[in-house]
Amino acid sequence: MQDPAARQRSLLVLGGARSGKSRYAQRLAEASGRLPVLIATAQAHDEEMAQRIARHAADRSPKWALVEEPAALAAALRREAREDRIVVVDCATLWLSNLLLQGDDLSAATEELAQNIGELAGPVIFVSNEVGLGIVPENAIARAFRDAQGWLNQALAESCDAVVLVSAGLPLRLKPANEPKLEF
Repeated sequence: MQDPAARQRSLLVLGGARSGKSRYAQRLAEASGRLPVLIATAQAHDEEMAQRIARHAADRSPKWALVEEPAALAAALRREAREDRIVVVDCATLWLSNLLLQGDDLSAATEELAQNIGELAGPVIFVSNEVGLGIVPENAIARAFRDAQGWLNQALAESCDAVVLVSAGLPLRLKPANEPKLEF
């Protein structure tokens, strides 16, 4: 597996639910030779989410350091990112939903996070869901979340050095991409 983070300092890994994006990010971090640090944003508000969290924990080796941070992600990144570490944020989507449920300003939080990426002292991999490919949600809060997630992904993609889309466990590099030669 080629490591897009080897040359870059920041990577956004996008994909749908159960697409393999977390596994891909984890493998890149473990192959980096740095201490892997997971900033986990999930909160176990119900049994199903507790099981998901446990499943993710079981998939990581004991060498991982764990930081649980459901809301203050930019501050956690500034604190945890170091040259001898590689930080994986899993996931930006749950972080955004946590902020939405708290009534936070999603636009301001997105801007703060994106602006901090280039100033981090060590490499970081963001895992985020691509949620806007399905039907239009029927309620206002779900539509607001879908839109905010799209804006977050755009801001992260712009700020990160590299972007990979994972579908069915297969990574597809989106950024940097070779400019196609256009012929008319």
